Amino acid sequence: MADTVRVADVLARRLHDAGCRWAFGIPGGEVLTFVDALERAGIRFVLAKHENAAGFMAEGVYHMTGAPGILVATVGPGVANALNVAANAEQDRVPLIVVSGCVDEDEAVTYNHQVFDHQAVFRPVVKASFRVNAGAIDALADKAVAIALDPRPGPVHLDLPISVAAAEVPVPALPVRRSPGLAGVPAPGTALDTARDWLAGAERPVMVVGLDVLSQGGEAQVRAFAERFGIPTVATYKAKGVVPDDSPLSLGGAGLSPVADRQILPLLKAADLIVLAGYDPIEMRVGWRNVWDAGNQRVIEVAAAPNTHYMHHASISFVGDVGATLTVIGNGVEPRPVRWPGGEPALAREALAGAYGQNEAWGPAAIVTTVRQAVPRDAVITVDSGAHRILASQVWESFVPHAVLQSTGLCTMGCALPLATGAKIAAPDRAVVAFTGDAGLEMILGELVTLRDTRLPVIVVVFVDASLALIEMKQRGMAYGNAGVDFAETDFAGIAEKIGGRGVVCEDRATLEAAIREGLTADTFTLCACRIDRKAYDGRI
Repeated sequence: MADTVRVADVLARRLHDAGCRWAFGIPGGEVLTFVDALERAGIRFVLAKHENAAGFMAEGVYHMTGAPGILVATVGPGVANALNVAANAEQDRVPLIVVSGCVDEDEAVTYNHQVFDHQAVFRPVVKASFRVNAGAIDALADKAVAIALDPRPGPVHLDLPISVAAAEVPVPALPVRRSPGLAGVPAPGTALDTARDWLAGAERPVMVVGLDVLSQGGEAQVRAFAERFGIPTVATYKAKGVVPDDSPLSLGGAGLSPVADRQILPLLKAADLIVLAGYDPIEMRVGWRNVWDAGNQRVIEVAAAPNTHYMHHASISFVGDVGATLTVIGNGVEPRPVRWPGGEPALAREALAGAYGQNEAWGPAAIVTTVRQAVPRDAVITVDSGAHRILASQVWESFVPHAVLQSTGLCTMGCALPLATGAKIAAPDRAVVAFTGDAGLEMILGELVTLRDTRLPVIVVVFVDASLALIEMKQRGMAYGNAGVDFAETDFAGIAEKIGGRGVVCEDRATLEAAIREGLTADTFTLCACRIDRKAYDGRI
């Protein structure tokens, strides 16, 4: 066995130890040593067509495996292209390791081709940015993984100079590995006693579940808490499925829809106890700012990080392990036999079941419900930004966690297709469906080629209305003239066929259902171009 290894090998081996098995990006000469090291370590490098999409593919893998995503970007334009997805990872709490190649410092003194300060660009949107050096690579590699995964998860940037990547260093005799931090639970005391008293006495409790539950792996504990105490539960879009949507305790999702808020917010205002379980309000629209009266209502917050956002306030806040904390709070508390004696949550649930046109013959809600009926219970969906995202996030019934993937913090367009590609690569036995608007797909059409090259049967459902529907609705609502929101229809089905996929134009439920069922077992991707009226979302979201 060699006494030395390359710096790039030390970094790649640490990422493999963290569970990483895929990396995404576009290679340039400055990152070839690192790409070689990834492959040698057992991490497959997947070629994308744009670094932004590559980062979303890496995120899709994270949601399926729990391991950090890896994005590789070469010097200059590659780094610049990666900025959006790094900002998305910070906003959406994704542990993304961004490795950029860079020119050596002594070279940069007199050489400026493609050279700019990568760290200065990344620092505002990442948890940490490090310039890699040979002398401390083992500790630095572990530090990057630890910071990315620590609550709340997020992106870490590593700027890897060309000569450093190839430099030989001694094989670490005892690799540097930090002991995993154990998220705390409440110590006995006044706050815990008060929380238990409030839980025992609550007649009208409501729980809001957020994405911190997923990053901590507390889904089963949160669901058990809701079921044991009979607490109606609202989920942010990414937390859908923690409590299955076919449970009578599920009030579905909330985030960007005033239609949903008309049913859910009155319950929060009427509640005599609100439990916030890993709820991060970065997913929510401004209408969720201070929607309960923390001065007069009892609110127990259990979060992964302290409240510095001030979107809401709580009577009692616990910071630590969300699932374990709820379990501790529930210990010794006898469930009340009756919750919400007036039946208000059931009435709200019934109203939401028909609020979005779920029974329409054809339209955006019909598309979502048709797909739901045609795919397995544990199917994964990804949803791009736009009017269809709001509707799909509300209408789609999710029965398992980690199965509704989207950009909810940054709300960036063009994410659904690469998220689906990454998810399917990491979980080939799961059905994966990407819901995207036509404008979002047009941003990243090249990634259909990436999807084709995976030879995996991802299903891409395109809402074709030749309009930026959400922005057009807002434009009309402000009584402004139509400008910059409409465009010609693209033959997406034809493009799919030309590049080796399956393309189907859908204008009714039967055609869509048949295309979905056939697509689940196809040997390539299936694109369903679903034509709808450009005003189909009016009054729906």
